[in-house]
This record gives sequence, C-alpha cells and structure tokens, in this order.
Amino acid sequence: MLRISGRPLKTCNGMSRRQVLQVGGAGLFGVGAESLAAADAAGLLQSAARAKSVMFLYLFGGPSQLETFDMKPESPSTVRGPFSAIAARTPGLRICEHLPRLAACSDRYAVIRTLNHTQNDHNAAHIIQTGWPMPVAERGPANVNAAPNDWPAMGSVVAYLDRHRAASRQVPSYIYLPNRHGEIQLGGRYNRLGQYAGWLGPEYNALSTRIRKKAHLDNPYFRDCTEQELQFQFRGLSLGEGVTLDRLDRRRSLLEQFEEQRVGLEESGNTSIYDRHRQSALGMVSSTKLREALDIRRESPSLRDRYGRHLFGQSLMVGRRMVEAGSRFVTVVWDMPDGAPSGWDSHEGMTASLRDHLLPGLDQAVSALLADMHDRGLLDETLVVCVGEMGRTPKFENRGSADGRDHWGYCFPALLAGAGVSGGVLYGQSDRIAGHPLDHPVSPADLSATIFDSLGVDPHSTIRDKEGRPVPLVDGGEVVRGLYA
Repeated sequence: MLRISGRPLKTCNGMSRRQVLQVGGAGLFGVGAESLAAADAAGLLQSAARAKSVMFLYLFGGPSQLETFDMKPESPSTVRGPFSAIAARTPGLRICEHLPRLAACSDRYAVIRTLNHTQNDHNAAHIIQTGWPMPVAERGPANVNAAPNDWPAMGSVVAYLDRHRAASRQVPSYIYLPNRHGEIQLGGRYNRLGQYAGWLGPEYNALSTRIRKKAHLDNPYFRDCTEQELQFQFRGLSLGEGVTLDRLDRRRSLLEQFEEQRVGLEESGNTSIYDRHRQSALGMVSSTKLREALDIRRESPSLRDRYGRHLFGQSLMVGRRMVEAGSRFVTVVWDMPDGAPSGWDSHEGMTASLRDHLLPGLDQAVSALLADMHDRGLLDETLVVCVGEMGRTPKFENRGSADGRDHWGYCFPALLAGAGVSGGVLYGQSDRIAGHPLDHPVSPADLSATIFDSLGVDPHSTIRDKEGRPVPLVDGGEVVRGLYA
C-alpha cells in the first residue's frame, strides 16, 4: 500500500489523517476529512506580499541573550557571563566572540532585542509558534504535549490558506525538519505543543521528516552525521515494495473510474474536501520534484561542508531546498535531545556547551544559509526568522549551578532577514542587564503579525474556529514596521 502518513489524530468525522491520505486500495471509498474551519479565505490576502515563503529557525530550549545578540560587557561578571563581545558589521551590535561569521554578515539581518512574554517555561513553544497564549488543556504527565484546542501554528494557517491549491502542489505547504518537535527526546515521549494545527484540523499539520539518534544520549546536533543517517523523508511518503510509478498511474486510473461512480453519493462539501486531500496525496507520492528536494546528496560536498555536517546545518540546507521547490512555511527545529547539557536549555554546564557546540553550530549554519539564499536570489522572497521560545536569566547562576542560567521570557532576541527586512537594523533596547525592554517591546503576537504581513496576509483578518465563530489570526499583534527601511 502507498501511504502519506503523519500524526494519527482524528478529524471531526472520526477519520485519522493517516486514513484520509491512504492511497492504493479500498480506503479511497471512505468519507474525506472536513476542515474544522471551513471559512472562505477571501479578504485575508493583501495586495503586496514581500515573501513567498518563510523559514522559521526554532532554537528550542531558550538561547541566552547575554551569550548571543544582546551582550552587556560592562556589566558585572555575575551578569555578563564567560564570553567576550566582538564588533559586528552593524554599529552598536555587541555580539558573542563565538559568533564571528554572523558578526561579519550582520548587514544581512535585523535583530529584535526586546521580544518578551510571561510564559516563563518551555510551553512558550505554543506562543512563539502561534502568536497566542497556551490554552488550558490536558497535556500529559509532563504538561508539555499538544492538545486539540491549541491555536494553530503559523505554518498550519498558511497551509489552510493554501488548501484550494493543495491538489496541484507537488510539495507540502508546511513542513517540519528534521523531526517533529519532541521526537528526539526520551524516545519521543513528548509531543510538544505549538507545532500543530490545533482546532484548525489535523489535515493542516506539518509533514515532518524523521532522523533518528544513534543511542539514548547521542546528540546529532553536536556532531557530524553520516550519509546513512541523513535520509530526509516524510514518514510514509514512499512507494511501497513493488509499486513503480507506472503501476501507481494504472492504479490511479482504476481508482478514478470507481470514484466516478461514487460522485453524488455524499454531500458535495465532504466530497470536495476528500478529493482535494486524495489528489494532494497522489501528487506528492509521485512527485519527482519533492523527492529531489529531499535528496541532500544533490548538493556539492563543499556547500554541505559550509553549512556544517551536523544535524542543524544539514537540516537548514534541506529547508532551503524545500523553499526552492515551493514550500511556503518551513520550520527547522534545533531540538533538545537527552542528557544535560544537551541543548539551548542551559541550566548547567553552559560555558562548554555554548563554546564548543551550540554557538559554533549556529554561527556556521545560519551564516551559510543567509549567504546561500542570497547567492541564489531566494533571500529577496523568503523571510528567515531565527528565535527561541525564551531567553535566560540575567544572573549567571542557576538552581545551585555556578555555570548556567534559568528560564527568562521577559526579554530575548530574534533575528529576521530577507523579504524586505533591512539588514543591520537593531530594533528595541534592553536594560543594562538584558532583563527587560527599555523601549519598543515586541510580543510574540507582534512577531506573528509581521510574519503574516510579509506573506501578504492581513494579520487582523479572521478565520472561523470549530464552532464557526470568527477569530483573528493573531492576538492583537502589530507589524514591526521598524524592521523595514
């Protein structure tokens, strides 16, 4: 059987996304999934879009502002931490000594220094990816899992707005690389909130690839990965054993004859939605364009080296290839594997982790992405956003550890580049310890509004929730106009 499978959640008519997208047998006679928000998208689009696509680089765990893009070298050592600041190409930007490549190309991106919210834990994954506060829900033993009443991720909203073109698309609108968020930690026990479509309907979830770890405490973000590991494929999106493209075409022809007999037996709305998903599934399974975009071996070894052979660098390269192929919203997550210190959640062992792995990997990969997209002419039409869900405490001490920082959502940075964003802009100023904004505070809703606006989507427009009520795309956010010349 041929399948395109994702997270097996139930749609409103009881079918799972897996069932809806099964291709190649009697499963096609079932009732198709119906969107929970069937509102017409008319009126959402503005006349001018600066971006065709968005690349959302998500540094999960909470990178420290004081060790990256808002250093305070004149502060006491208990605040400023272990690293020195170096000059960047942007006047006034004091950047960490372990980010020399990003310092040298700071004229290609803007820095917001005053992002802030009050969700002072990792569940800020919801607000940073949706623009909305986390709703009350049952979220599993660790209270971190996604729930059906979550607000839809920005990428899911984009996929929803693209839904009438889904049947003709050869690549997914919304994808998640290199794994769904949470899969690489504790054997995938966590299914973290914020990445899914929530009440909009699971048919608008991202399609995610899957790259496994070698062992429990392995961290593929901290090391070079082998070619065997880097098999970027959407789970279930492959030809089954013995099923060639010719055989698929014959099977599709036969199925279409059966489908003609079914027309009129169901309500027209359900049939239309069902057929759209069916055609989208068939199109992606047989898409040479999609298979080629996922094949990282088509890139030159020298360019792959430039990005870095670690998981983040190679995932960014695949993300660029997906944007090039036509994806509209690509999230690349630097996730938190097992063990401590293992990622950006720097409670302990912070100095060595940042110095030896996190900062060099970020520096190498993001600078390479910006240069590569610029050289290909993609940066003019792609908005690149690099952000964590929060920052770290201004005090360089954490929970008994003298080498760490705790969670801090009250002031943290974001990088934005491309799609008309003015390079070299510093937006907002924090206080003397990078603890709170002094001016121009930016909320996650403001960031979401800016992202939607760049795509030509009016952030103050509404879509309908599962009860049919109109709800705004963002929680009162305003576009950050100061990022543009």
